Amino acid sequence: MKHLDAIQNFGAMDILCTDKTGTLTQDKIVLENHTDVSGKVCERVLHAAWLNSHYQTGLKNLLDTAVLDGVELDAARGLAERWQKVDEIPFDFERRRMSVVVKEDDAAHQLICKGALQEILNVSTQVRYNGDIVPLDDTMLRRIRRVTDTLNRQGLRVVAVATKYLPAREGDYQRADESDLILEGYIAFLDPPKETTAPALKALKASGITVKILTGDSELVAAKVCHEVGLDAGEVVIGSQIEAMSDDELAALAKRTTLFARLAPLHKERIVTLLKREGHVVGFMGDGINDAPALRAADIGISVDGAVDIAREAADIILLEKSLMVLEEGVIEGRRTFANMPQVHQNDRQLQLRQRLQRAGGQRLPAVSADAAAAPVDSEPAVRCFPGGDPV
Repeated sequence: MKHLDAIQNFGAMDILCTDKTGTLTQDKIVLENHTDVSGKVCERVLHAAWLNSHYQTGLKNLLDTAVLDGVELDAARGLAERWQKVDEIPFDFERRRMSVVVKEDDAAHQLICKGALQEILNVSTQVRYNGDIVPLDDTMLRRIRRVTDTLNRQGLRVVAVATKYLPAREGDYQRADESDLILEGYIAFLDPPKETTAPALKALKASGITVKILTGDSELVAAKVCHEVGLDAGEVVIGSQIEAMSDDELAALAKRTTLFARLAPLHKERIVTLLKREGHVVGFMGDGINDAPALRAADIGISVDGAVDIAREAADIILLEKSLMVLEEGVIEGRRTFANMPQVHQNDRQLQLRQRLQRAGGQRLPAVSADAAAAPVDSEPAVRCFPGGDPV
């Protein structure tokens, strides 16, 4: 705990905003499928994704680790020997994709791009379908949506993979090179819900705390997980809708919405800030780079021991275990601490008064026993009613 008043804010919290991954889910991501555009298992897609994850130099996340683990050692060694890295275009939260450029001997360069489905579609003009390269037209787009929506409804997070051949050249590659790509297919990941999530959500609700999910994942995946843990997602709001809203519109929507999906870091920060503006004491729990702005904006920023450095620095409280049940226990302790504060202040004032009287009168006043000092004062202490209505 970084600040002495953090435990009091913890106890006063009435809204908890949290990411889905690792909070509702186990944070144990496994690669479930690697398919072509039509949904058939495809090694070409898996190998392209492996090269992308292997050669990128940024912070490897759990998705990258799952991809790297998904290729057998001999096959991985062969890919690394056959393809050499030329350059990379790092990931950022605006593009939501990253690319590496590789070459085979002195042949043309190949750009391999991996990222959020919609962001890959935005820079693709063709599709590899049944072995042929065909245009990405409306008919093909509907086929793509049918396949990916089916995967999402199964609780699988879908990441798209696209490629592009370029003439060999000197110099760095830029974002503008991520254009006219060929969509190759998808890699799909599973992160099952924790068994403790459902009872923890019930305990938080009983304590008067409203839980809201703020995630960068697809709305279908997030809604599936919410259903599995007994959280009524209701109408889902996505990041692109938020960008068109005024602060007043979003504040009103945020109060009645449980699930926000496809969010960028600044979307999360804006939601937290507006909920605070409406008079709520807002906690935010997250452990990734994309959570740092919201952690700073919250009344009580909560991260975990294994979080990235920037998230740990932005948080007020660091948990040793990423668990909603631990949070509920912390809330109870925070309320107990807050409820005891009036008595502590009253005893301190009495002691200061005795010391002033003793100095003014020049004589020693009778000592007060420890039991008497700890006894309730005549005046009724202030009682703080927390969400749920019961005084603590």
